Amino acid sequence: MNGFERLFQGSLPRLVMFDLDGTLVDSVPDLAAAVDTMLVELGRAPAGIDAVRDWVGNGVRVLVRRALAADIQHEHISEADTEQALALFSAAYGKSHALTQVYPGVHETLKWLHKKRVKMALITNKPERFVAPLLDQMGLGRYFKWIIGGDTLPQQKPDPAALLFVMKMAKVKARQALFIGDSRSDVLAAKAAGVTCVALSYGYNHGRPIAEESPELVIDDLRMLMPGCFDPATGITLAHATSPAQRDSIVVATRKLWMKVIKALARWRWRA
Repeated sequence: MNGFERLFQGSLPRLVMFDLDGTLVDSVPDLAAAVDTMLVELGRAPAGIDAVRDWVGNGVRVLVRRALAADIQHEHISEADTEQALALFSAAYGKSHALTQVYPGVHETLKWLHKKRVKMALITNKPERFVAPLLDQMGLGRYFKWIIGGDTLPQQKPDPAALLFVMKMAKVKARQALFIGDSRSDVLAAKAAGVTCVALSYGYNHGRPIAEESPELVIDDLRMLMPGCFDPATGITLAHATSPAQRDSIVVATRKLWMKVIKALARWRWRA
């Protein structure tokens, strides 16, 4: 019995939702390069890759504010400074993803799930405009039927809005879905949506072990969920999640927002 079946009582999930940065790809080298370019252009000292690795996980805007603060706490950074720095960062980061790499086991796992006809979605806090070029370069886009960026909906993880939205689109109940991520935001979003969560130990969680966030399972490689790779001795704690029905109201969108979402999804339908 593989890891997916151990989590879902002998069957496969009908929907697997993935985080991107720190889960499927190691994007910190490119993010750090863009942050340092931004800081230098502002007359500041570069931050370096180790600092940026601890700052990522809550979207580009928060990353930029943390870089300006040179700390994970950024409440004192003004909106004017944020907007100026964000423009510089976006220009630098949009130029290249040459340093980003797909983690070992990702291609194999996505291909296996695709062959099993398991629906897949990508839910990231990265802005939409950066997602398509990155997925194209990494050869990952074709696996996902639904892709939600950090600005597709009004809410970002740890809010469960994106997970609830995708489950509605896929016509899948929470007990039939799995979310795979690497950070506290991912685990909190999954728990709030009533979805089983698997966390990767190698990702970005602000320098803290992801096991502290109590996902149902922590693994070192996505292939550990596939046949022949799962260790039966690995402990799995299945959470008794409550129904997310009470949170459905947060997915109510205006006509303008729905049109934006539909257009975003339409751009990806051909990849599925």
